[in-house]
Amino acid sequence: MSTARIFQRPKNAMQSGRHRTNLWQLEIPSDDPKRPDPLTGWAGGADTREQVNLSFPTLEAAVEYAEREGLAYTVIPAPQKTLKLQSYADNFR
Repeated sequence: MSTARIFQRPKNAMQSGRHRTNLWQLEIPSDDPKRPDPLTGWAGGADTREQVNLSFPTLEAAVEYAEREGLAYTVIPAPQKTLKLQSYADNFR
């Protein structure tokens, strides 16, 4: 069984909103390799575990769930949020 990832979703670069960026995600990758479908050519597989993404309010809740279910996991730390402070006049320099 592959190692589950626990991480916080980063802010979307194309949007200014921060919806659901405070939640922690638990994602289980698939062990089976993807293979092309003979009819459509799309890559896919029979393993549905990669479709499951669980959300938790805190890191501790996500870790507790992984340990309770016997999942091997890796915690990816949340990226540091940095502000780029500049004035409107800086756009014209």
